Amino acid sequence: MKEEIKQRLQKNEIWQRGLYMLFFIFIYGVSKFVVVGVMLFQFLTIILTGNVNEQLLRFGQNLSTYLYQVTLFLTYNSEQRPFPFSAWPDGVPNHKVHYLDE
Repeated sequence: MKEEIKQRLQKNEIWQRGLYMLFFIFIYGVSKFVVVGVMLFQFLTIILTGNVNEQLLRFGQNLSTYLYQVTLFLTYNSEQRPFPFSAWPDGVPNHKVHYLDE
């Protein structure tokens, strides 16, 4: 048992993924502030103009999809590394989650 754990600890892929995870944890934390900024700006836009900002609406959707992709990666539901290691999302998520019992 100890030998199996020792072998896993020596795999570079595990440590590399751990570093990516730390990077995306930081990005996730920063993104929360961006979400609040988008929310406040959209709220002020509606108050001042009576309409939503379409560009900001699309950015908010893409940001939500990005955060979904980051969460999938952090929880081991996806091996696909999100932006900046892949394309920025455009629209709603299209990722099918593969659960353990399937």
